[in-house]
Amino acid sequence: MTPNLDVEGCSLREATERDAVCGVRPGRVAAPSDTDALARVMAAAHRSGLTVTPRGGGTALDWGGTPRSVDLLVDVAALSWIDHDAGDLVVEVGAGTPVADLYAALNSAGQRLSFDPVRRGGTVGGAVATGVSGPRRLLCGALRDLVIGMTVVRSDGVVARSGGRVVKNVAGYDLAKLHTGGYGTLGVVASVAFRLHPLPEALGLVSARVSSRSRAEEALASLRATSVVPSAVELDWPAEGPGRLDVVVEGTPAGLQARAGRTVRALAESGADGPPTVSEEVPEDWGLLPEEGTLALVTVPPAESVAAACRVVEVSGAVGASAHVRGSAATGSLVVSFPPGTDPERVRLAVDGLRSETAYPLVLLRSEPDVRASGVSPWGEVPGLGLMRAVKDALDPGHRLSPGRFAGGI
Repeated sequence: MTPNLDVEGCSLREATERDAVCGVRPGRVAAPSDTDALARVMAAAHRSGLTVTPRGGGTALDWGGTPRSVDLLVDVAALSWIDHDAGDLVVEVGAGTPVADLYAALNSAGQRLSFDPVRRGGTVGGAVATGVSGPRRLLCGALRDLVIGMTVVRSDGVVARSGGRVVKNVAGYDLAKLHTGGYGTLGVVASVAFRLHPLPEALGLVSARVSSRSRAEEALASLRATSVVPSAVELDWPAEGPGRLDVVVEGTPAGLQARAGRTVRALAESGADGPPTVSEEVPEDWGLLPEEGTLALVTVPPAESVAAACRVVEVSGAVGASAHVRGSAATGSLVVSFPPGTDPERVRLAVDGLRSETAYPLVLLRSEPDVRASGVSPWGEVPGLGLMRAVKDALDPGHRLSPGRFAGGI
């Protein structure tokens, strides 16, 4: 018998291949019109014992582990709204709101969410669910640090709220942090409240080429010795050819000129190959990850960022896999990209080699279908897995939310 999911305020249709989550085609797709309708369809799915996976803009449906089943895909695109309190530097946003729309609205008010998106076309809910932050996490913190409140619909359809729209709200457990980066395995995000920052009056991007590990490390050491407080320090390390350091400084026009000058001198007098360049804006693709190929996230101590990037390229190259490393040299959050069509066995050997030869945690953010089929673990060895499973048991006792998409099959 087909479960009855006909609820008020929610459309329902049969799924297609375009709705697949990591290659798993759902049974049906539900599109609730608001949070109440989302709660009703989740309650109906709970009564019928259905597995559920949420979707925002659909830009990360190939991220994470392969779900064991997806009976129902819940599309939250209609939960799109922005409630901006400019005076308090706070905004509450529906999970289906496109990130681009949020940024445009905040920009018009002279404010911003200090989070660099890593994907084009994503929604706020999708950004929160995957939890990967871009370059400016150095100065303002990761996305999870900007979340001050969240409304989530539990697996049984109960609407739960954590935090609020007050930056200093410290009452109760900070459950919102659990859902950031949880891949929809603990609840379906309906809305999020963020703390904001004023738009800087001026920006400077200082870029320098570095031809070797030693020169890159010298340049970073020289930069750390200055009084410059950068918003981002990005490392770009290709499989072949010189690397690049990109340093972003923000502030008032007068102060920025001096800080950018100190940055240029620090890089030029140490490891830079040739004079650094200065621009007044970041590139259009700033912080965006490659849209194709297999991606891995490697987390390292910041002081070891360059050494880790070199080691990734070396280990990958030894097994015939070309790896490009980019990410924050100041926070140690590095993304490894393998070109589209790279032999899956070579990717597997590179991932296994990096996990066995280094102490750095490596997570596959996105795997091409052939790489996923090769059996390589997306998560590797995960510290604290027992605690994570206990949280899953508490918040989703039936294990119906995106089962298998998170670490350890959660």
